[in-house]
Amino acid sequence: MKFVLAIALMISSLSVSAQQQGEPSFIKSIFFGGGSAYVSFKQSRELQDFLDSIPNLQDYIITVHSHTDNIGGAEYNQMLSNMRSESVIEELVLHEKIIEEIIEIKDFGLFNPVYDNSTWYGRRMNRRVDIILWLAI
Repeated sequence: MKFVLAIALMISSLSVSAQQQGEPSFIKSIFFGGGSAYVSFKQSRELQDFLDSIPNLQDYIITVHSHTDNIGGAEYNQMLSNMRSESVIEELVLHEKIIEEIIEIKDFGLFNPVYDNSTWYGRRMNRRVDIILWLAI
C-alpha cells in the first residue's frame, strides 16, 4: 500500500512539474523599494484586481518567485527574498478563492536576476515578486 501511495505522489508531483515547465497562464509582478518587503496599498489593490480578472481562479496552481537586487550579501538577500514572498502570500490569501496550501514558493534572493544589476533600473526591476499562475491539468 505504501508503495502505491509513493508512486501516486511521484506521478502527481511530476505532472505538476511537467505542466509548470510549459508556459504560465498569467504573471503579475509586485515591486519593492531597496531593502523593503512592504506591499503598498496601490500594488495590493492592483493584485486583487488582477486576481478578480481571472476566470475560474480556483483552477490554477500559484508559484511565487521572489527576487532581490545585488546590494548586500547573499544571506541578507535570501532573508529579504523570503520576507517579500511572505508579504505577497499574505496579500494573495486575502482573496477569497486562494488558500495558502496551493502556493509554491521559490526564493531566489540575489541569484537568478532577470535584469542587469549594474544599473539603477536593473536593480529596481530585480526587487520584485512574480506571481505565476499555471492552469492545473
